[in-house]
Amino acid sequence: MPVIGTDAAADTGDVLIQAVEGMERPLFVLDDEWLFRYINAAGARVLDRTVDDLVGKNVWQEFPEAIGSTFEKLYREVMTTGASGSTEAWFDPLGKWFRADAFLTDAGLVVTYDDVTDQHRIIDERAAAVTAREVAVAEAAAAAAAAEQAGRHLLLLGDINLAMTSTLDSDEAVDRFAHLVVPLLADWCLVSVVEDGVRRDVGRAHRDPEMEPVVHRYADLRVASNRATAPVPRLLRDSQPVVIPDFTPELADSMVANPAARSALDTLRPTAVAGFPLVARGAAFGAVTLVNGPERGPHTEAELRTAEIASRRAGLALDNARLATAAQQVAERLQLSLLSPPVQPDHLEVAVRYRPATQGVSIGGDWYDSFLQPDGATVLVIGDVMGHDIEAAAAMGQVKTLVRGIAYDRQEEPAGVLRRADHALVGLKVPTLATALVCRVEDDDGGAPGARRLRWASAGHPAPMLLMPDGTVVDLVAPVGPPLGIGWRGPRADGQALLPEDSTLLLFTDGLFERRGVSLDEGRERVRDLLVSAAGVPLSQLCDRLIEELVGEGAEDDVAVLAVRFHPLDADRPVEAGSEIQVTQSGWRSR
Repeated sequence: MPVIGTDAAADTGDVLIQAVEGMERPLFVLDDEWLFRYINAAGARVLDRTVDDLVGKNVWQEFPEAIGSTFEKLYREVMTTGASGSTEAWFDPLGKWFRADAFLTDAGLVVTYDDVTDQHRIIDERAAAVTAREVAVAEAAAAAAAAEQAGRHLLLLGDINLAMTSTLDSDEAVDRFAHLVVPLLADWCLVSVVEDGVRRDVGRAHRDPEMEPVVHRYADLRVASNRATAPVPRLLRDSQPVVIPDFTPELADSMVANPAARSALDTLRPTAVAGFPLVARGAAFGAVTLVNGPERGPHTEAELRTAEIASRRAGLALDNARLATAAQQVAERLQLSLLSPPVQPDHLEVAVRYRPATQGVSIGGDWYDSFLQPDGATVLVIGDVMGHDIEAAAAMGQVKTLVRGIAYDRQEEPAGVLRRADHALVGLKVPTLATALVCRVEDDDGGAPGARRLRWASAGHPAPMLLMPDGTVVDLVAPVGPPLGIGWRGPRADGQALLPEDSTLLLFTDGLFERRGVSLDEGRERVRDLLVSAAGVPLSQLCDRLIEELVGEGAEDDVAVLAVRFHPLDADRPVEAGSEIQVTQSGWRSR
């Protein structure tokens, strides 16, 4: 870089360069001959140039289009007067708006600037939007009544969307629809839905609250008494709107067979009827019936158009609710099949808890398992497949089944189970990664009376905790191998520990303690503190407290918990431990 003049000036320039070298804001320095003394990388980038292109070059030669612009005026004024200033203008050669701030220093004229093109675009767009709204308002003024009605209908459609999509209860959604369209589109309304071949009039509304009991009475009677010529049977059969602008007593007689239903209908005084099908995936599954009395008269064209659109949207919303409910039921069935109740071996009490992270889905990628091996040992498994949805649950089912099958068949140490499961996942091309912790509870013949021995191995899974009878908590630490699904060929190792009587083993997935902004050590410490405070409480209550106090209502991740309490072998099984399991030659059975 050229020397500015004196040593002091050079020092000042060096300090300035060091201060601004890493600035994100564009900046350049001009000397009194209008040469670029310095420009940072951000500044060159905004000008669509490089630093080497500009340093030492004359600004007016490099950007001749700036001559005569507000930028030249600003730079010369600051250079002459020493007073800082700023300007904002369009620079046509680069097709950008720039805001420039200039001030004079010993190092030269310092200019900081920003590309404000996006801000101007937003301002222009906002101005255009304001102009468009003003034009729309001006046009609407010529037909105020029609515009007001159209606006009310549009608001109705928006309200219908919001009301019907904010619940998965189809009956509630249908009832909301009926009460929204009355009185804007009709004096009263009935909405019919067919499920499993049975028609029900679910939505019922009347503009006069005192007449709603009559609507209910008529709706309860008409389902079984409508003739084939009535609007609803026609809508369900043909999926085409039915509009009757002049609904006469003779028409009523031809459509309603039941005298009691006919009497209720007479009380409602219908003079105009409009019906629209509720259609989803090409088939009608319901109908909307809009009825007016003599004071209102036939439905207007605008009302019919809006009613048809509203019915289409209602049909879609109801179908989506049905599909969501079906998906929920599938998830619940999948959960029941994959997260079955744990086995309860003799004098071992096992409790589990599961909390999904995904709203509206009852299962995710976490799982737990407990089962007996033919030799009587109890195997405990907990794991976490990547993901929080149905796909993760499906992958989880495969991983769980593999681990369970291998552990039951081989009866080897947990590390060997994980090794075989990892290789099986890769060999079978199961596209998933999962952490897992496999434990084997055995009688310890050579240890203290009543003690059991725990062997465990981890594939990338959080270490278990052991709550001792005296209330202390021990982290069961052992070498942690890589997750399942990568085909790890290296060693996997077991950990071993004695399990005293009345101790409690806790296995969990990372959703129990991992939180944004909280370190893993702090999260585990919260689990440890809660275990200490809950020493001596029944196992089921302990699990509930873990979920309530550590997870609450807003789970950030799926959470699975498996807790085991080791009751004394020489005493009767406690009542709170529930039913027990008897080991037989062929395995186990409920006692």
